[in-house]
Amino acid sequence: MKIIITGSLGHISKPLTEMLVQKEHAVTVISSKPEKQKDIEALGATAAIGSLQDVDFLTASFTGADAVYTMVPPTDYMNPGLDLMAYCSSIADNYAQAIQKSGVKRVVHLSSIGAHLDKGTGLILAHRAVEVTLNNLPNVAITYMRPTAFYYNLYSFLPAIKKTGMISSNYGAGDKVAWVSPIDIAAAIAEEIVTPLTGRKVLYVASEELTGHEVAGILGAAIGKPDLKWIVITDEQMQSRLEAFGMPAQTAAAFTEMNASIHTGELFQDYYLNRPRALGKVKLADFAKEFAAAFKQN
Repeated sequence: MKIIITGSLGHISKPLTEMLVQKEHAVTVISSKPEKQKDIEALGATAAIGSLQDVDFLTASFTGADAVYTMVPPTDYMNPGLDLMAYCSSIADNYAQAIQKSGVKRVVHLSSIGAHLDKGTGLILAHRAVEVTLNNLPNVAITYMRPTAFYYNLYSFLPAIKKTGMISSNYGAGDKVAWVSPIDIAAAIAEEIVTPLTGRKVLYVASEELTGHEVAGILGAAIGKPDLKWIVITDEQMQSRLEAFGMPAQTAAAFTEMNASIHTGELFQDYYLNRPRALGKVKLADFAKEFAAAFKQN
């Protein structure tokens, strides 16, 4: 198959490209950075260098493809001028135009856990908006991949562990959270993108389901702090902390609301009703080795 991958050589797109090339698919990777061309070609893929804001470029890249994997690249949450909804909606509109103009019939889109909810999820509402836009496309089969919490987001707790000797957020402790590795997401996408589909489909992807206490125990053992604890702070404390780090108030409020929906269980409600057939292979104990290496370096 001829498959187009967005996301350059990011956490998911790089292993996804490797998996698809290994299966002898013709893979083109879209990147905005010319310096990535050599690395993309070294994987056995073709590089398409251009911007996701350029609909003509996207249309040309998508034309003739059997399937396209789309995602919205991460952005700078510390940017005081960030309008996350506008940013995500703009890219979604561009994808929709390019899919329609190019005639692509099969799309796998990286969405998020919680995208089924239309309020109360903070940052995740932007992912929902992308799904809503893509849902308007006629005669296109779309799978929405909804991964759970990413292991690598746990890196954000490193400074606090160093400073206070504990993990704290406005979720965690006894809350059960489904975590996921980008490798397992890539494997799920690699399988899904070659699977025939009519209409729409939602697939959740997770690697391991753990409470905050269990996460703290595994990470603590890896970094030589077996008594590491995860405590829950208030939403107000969370927002104040994020703003103290320099995050704009509006973005901090969205982060806080997202975390709060984890704490209440609302964010994961649909996940537990539609669990994946199997959890991924990469467990927190595997990620903990990388976490420990980062802990020693910082």
